[in-house]
Amino acid sequence: MSVAPLTNEDTEGVRQVSLPDQQVKFAGTADEFLAEDSETIHRHVIKRAGKTVGFFKLDIDYASQYDFCPPKTLGLRMFVVDARYQGQGLGTGAVKALLAYLPVAYRDFNWVYLTVNCRNPSAKACYQKGGFTDTGELYWGGAAGPQHIMFAAL
Repeated sequence: MSVAPLTNEDTEGVRQVSLPDQQVKFAGTADEFLAEDSETIHRHVIKRAGKTVGFFKLDIDYASQYDFCPPKTLGLRMFVVDARYQGQGLGTGAVKALLAYLPVAYRDFNWVYLTVNCRNPSAKACYQKGGFTDTGELYWGGAAGPQHIMFAAL
C-alpha cells in the first residue's frame, strides 16, 4: 500500500473508484474529489501494486476551522477505498501508509485529525486499527449527523 499526491496520470484511476450508495453520504464521490481546487486542500491517491484503489484529501487549514484541533494540525477528509476492495484490510493498510507518509511529507505539522460519522462503525474501526485514537468527544456540525473526533500524532 502506498499514498501519493494526485497527478494528472491518476485521474482516470480515481474515476474508477466508487462507493456503495449508503457510504457516499459519508465520503463523497470521485467526481466531487476531482472537482476540489483549493490551495489548502491537497488531494492524494491510495495505490496497491500501482493500481489506484482509493483517495483522500489533506486539509492544511483544518485547525483554523475546528476548535477541537490544536495548532499545526492536518485534517483528513474524504478518505475512500473502492467498494471492490473493502473488507480486505486495504483501508487499514492505507491508514498505516498515510501515518508513515505524513511526518515526512508534512514536517511542519504535529497532528492529523478527522471526524467519522457515528453511523459508520466500519470506518471508525479502520482508522483505529490503522493508528488513530478516538478522543471520546463528538462533533455535531456535520451534515450527516454526529461524528467521532479522532487523531494521530505525527
